[in-house]
Amino acid sequence: MQPRWFVHGDIDGFFGLFIDNLLQLMLIAVLCKVVCGFPPELITGRILPGAAVSILLGNLFYAWQARQLMKKTGRDDVTALPFGINTPSLLAYVFLIMGPIYQETKDPILAWQAGLFACLLSGIMEGAGAFVGDWLRRHTPRAALLTALAGVAITFIAMGFIFQIFAAPAIAIFPMMMILIAYGSRTRLPLGLPGGFVAVCTGVALAWLLRALGFAYFAPSTEPYSLALHLPVPVPGDLFALLTSARGWQYLAVIFPMGLFNVIGSLQNLESAEAAGDHYETKPSLLANGIGTVAAALFGSAFPTTIYIGHPAWKAMGARAGYSVLDGIVITLLCFLGGITVVLKVVPLEATLGILLWIGIIITAQAFQEVPKHHALAVALGLVPSLAAWALVLVETSVHVAGKTLFEVVPAFGNDLYIHGMIALSQGFLLSAMVLAAILVFIIEREFLQAAAWTATAAGLSLVGLIHAYELTPLGVQNKFGIAAAPAFGAMYGLSALLLVGLHFLGRRSGGFGERRPLTDSASVRREMAT
Repeated sequence: MQPRWFVHGDIDGFFGLFIDNLLQLMLIAVLCKVVCGFPPELITGRILPGAAVSILLGNLFYAWQARQLMKKTGRDDVTALPFGINTPSLLAYVFLIMGPIYQETKDPILAWQAGLFACLLSGIMEGAGAFVGDWLRRHTPRAALLTALAGVAITFIAMGFIFQIFAAPAIAIFPMMMILIAYGSRTRLPLGLPGGFVAVCTGVALAWLLRALGFAYFAPSTEPYSLALHLPVPVPGDLFALLTSARGWQYLAVIFPMGLFNVIGSLQNLESAEAAGDHYETKPSLLANGIGTVAAALFGSAFPTTIYIGHPAWKAMGARAGYSVLDGIVITLLCFLGGITVVLKVVPLEATLGILLWIGIIITAQAFQEVPKHHALAVALGLVPSLAAWALVLVETSVHVAGKTLFEVVPAFGNDLYIHGMIALSQGFLLSAMVLAAILVFIIEREFLQAAAWTATAAGLSLVGLIHAYELTPLGVQNKFGIAAAPAFGAMYGLSALLLVGLHFLGRRSGGFGERRPLTDSASVRREMAT
């Protein structure tokens, strides 16, 4: 029997993924104009259609992949991997590559070409990651993979959007509660209507009703719109313009960690999907990811695409393969017709954010639920770097609003806020979250030699600048790469690795000191403490 292409849950899943992708496209439209000085014709005529190509290709592939898994396993509850534009790369490329180039040269085309170059290299890295991804998954504890994902979910997704929800309670709280009720209790609404769809429609109705009554809770977008067809056009000349120029390669310090971020994030998302019951092969999943990003660059988008976090949330909504197809088609039509801003003339963002909040909290919960109980300590430790990165964003935003820069105000913090520790933890926070969690997993298991290997990895990453290393300049926090980039961290991680190696050999000599004694529940812990 052939699996069905569409089920009721696909409508809910479509709304969640569509809103997520729409938010990224809105950010592109606004930030490219304000920060990078891009003219409207470049954004609507090149960048957004190019982004649509990559989104469509990825969504269609992952929908096909899900159907293949359905046929292989005989199951009809397989959910396609969610896919879209990578938010951290989007912000990094705007503020750390294209924005600075535009501010220096006032040449938006040169800034755009640098973004295309960065996107191309990121896609190549993502594709290369397909050939080492399985090895990383086999040798990395599940807690380490899931905790970094949970850190992003609880901070940049859940906390970031819940503030916006509670800032507009009249049009956002009720839709949020409808989503929590529908998804949390798995209660079917009358006529089988999907909860996300009903919640968004309710929020739209509330916003326009209150507006009609004279309450200014919702201001429709004032961006002008004219119907026109913007088909994607390959831009190889612009894509390779900086291939032999130092202008592009000088930003490798930004491009490399973001490419690595995308590879690791995709592996974490594959692990998340497997924990939810859907096992996808690493190589084709990451290859499709890389091809999507390369296609984006070839057709004019400077923004990498990636497998999204949130697979368990879409699975809990009842989404299968059809939601991915719907998202790809609708996003493509909006971009090709220049209609991204039209949605904002009708739908208030606040009415849709409950779906993203749900995605954030279910991913966080999964990190604790899908690991052995005694590994919860490692998950908790792995959340800390993401919390630091999010806190740094709040601090920088506050300082900027006050008309200052972080470089100016850092001396004033003193011991009231250990800002240097916050910055160090935020640098390479996905990598450090994974490494710290892995170290603690193997310490808990008393597998000290493996813990030492991961601690030595932390030392190496610190010494080359992939974690903890930074320079605070008048332009803000800058990545610092090179030999001995963060020597204190490297030395102390190295010393800790030696201690763990010593414990391993001491255990072998003493006949059991280094052997793991499983502590699987609180009763076992109490018995051992009593002994």
